[in-house]
Amino acid sequence: MNSMPTPASFFDADRVLLLARETLKVEAAAVLNLQHHLGADFVKAVRLVLASQGRLVVMGMGKSGHIGRKIVATLASTGTPAMFVHPAEASHGDLGMIQPVDVVLAISNSGESDELNVILPIIKRLGVALLAMTGNPASTLARHADAFLNSGVAKEACPLNLAPTASTTAQLALGDALAVALLDARGFKAEDFARSHPGGALGRKLLTHVRDVMRSGDQVPKVLTTAGFSELMREMSAKGLGAAAVVDGTGQVCGVFTDGDLRRLIEKGFDLRQATAQQVMHPNPQTISVDALAVEAAELMELRRITSVLVLDAQGQLCGALNSNDLMRAKVI
Repeated sequence: MNSMPTPASFFDADRVLLLARETLKVEAAAVLNLQHHLGADFVKAVRLVLASQGRLVVMGMGKSGHIGRKIVATLASTGTPAMFVHPAEASHGDLGMIQPVDVVLAISNSGESDELNVILPIIKRLGVALLAMTGNPASTLARHADAFLNSGVAKEACPLNLAPTASTTAQLALGDALAVALLDARGFKAEDFARSHPGGALGRKLLTHVRDVMRSGDQVPKVLTTAGFSELMREMSAKGLGAAAVVDGTGQVCGVFTDGDLRRLIEKGFDLRQATAQQVMHPNPQTISVDALAVEAAELMELRRITSVLVLDAQGQLCGALNSNDLMRAKVI
């Protein structure tokens, strides 16, 4: 009985690298060629989505469906309300998810997916604008569309020219192009992106303010200008900031004293026993507004090579303090 050859018997390292490189070349060429397909219909698609009072409903079967789900995720995170509806499920009740105010983006490389084509008449009767992303301009899907997005490729990267490879890469890239055009047309900003990613690093940087992470109230180390050196050191040690604010009788910040200042004074042989806070403080300390972003405080510390900063309110009064450890705990840095 003849045994089947094992995969290892066909393994050719040179051919592996050759096919991998060729795949990347074919897919890169497919994406670059998409720019020549863009025109009035792409602009119309953007206009239709912007004018919609509903959501962009993306549909697709098989590999196109997987690409559609990723496009939905990109759209939703960049300011365009979107959802994915499976074409086969749509025929069994999920079509009710689509409302007349929505826009449908149907994805099919051939444009002849039975599951999509069977629901096209219903979508049209609802008065829903239909965008078709397909590589076949003469297809049923393209002919029924209000705007046709050509995702056609010269060939698949698959050596058999069968498995969806270059075509799905082209669909993904075209979906990104649509999302980018929409976010720009909406005036979508980094702050808007952060609001939909509050758990990510960008969200923390753009949504976390100084007031959210600073020490306040009794946690803020501060002494009057007339305080003795011993009192100053007790305050610094008790609050554990590595610095203390020096204020006048009205609460205005006059200076700051840090662990670094202490070290430098000792090195100079300065007699600290009878010194007051005003005599040893560093005048004109670095401060930041309570309304500033925490990342701005981090940038200030890095620029000035300091580890702590005093926080002022709108009236210029001391209201908090912040050091690099506070920012690290908040995962701002």
